[in-house]
Amino acid sequence: MWIIMAIFIGIIIGIILPYDIPLVYAKYVSVSFLAGMDSVLGGVRANMEGKFNFTVFSTGFVANALLAALLTFVGDRLGVDLYLAAIVTFGVRIFQNFAIIRRDLIQGRCNINKDKKNVAENI
Repeated sequence: MWIIMAIFIGIIIGIILPYDIPLVYAKYVSVSFLAGMDSVLGGVRANMEGKFNFTVFSTGFVANALLAALLTFVGDRLGVDLYLAAIVTFGVRIFQNFAIIRRDLIQGRCNINKDKKNVAENI
């Protein structure tokens, strides 16, 4: 419920306070956005498999975004489009995670309810 409310609030804030990103930073933002999406879908997948760890998720989220931005920065300095490597890598991982999430939802192999039941039994 909190996730849906946070998404809704984010959309409203984005509509009310539009912000244009300077063209110079467009590569950085797009690569960081893909890194964030990769981490979020990886977190959803880990949660469905009953393996979610917030520390791993949060450090992976920040580290992926920073590494992608650093790769883009180095590429800009060298005059090479290194950000394309990050786009391809994160794009492939996003589609893989999404496919696994979709398959698990369709086949009903989600471990979320099983973990809740195990927690309730242990209390």
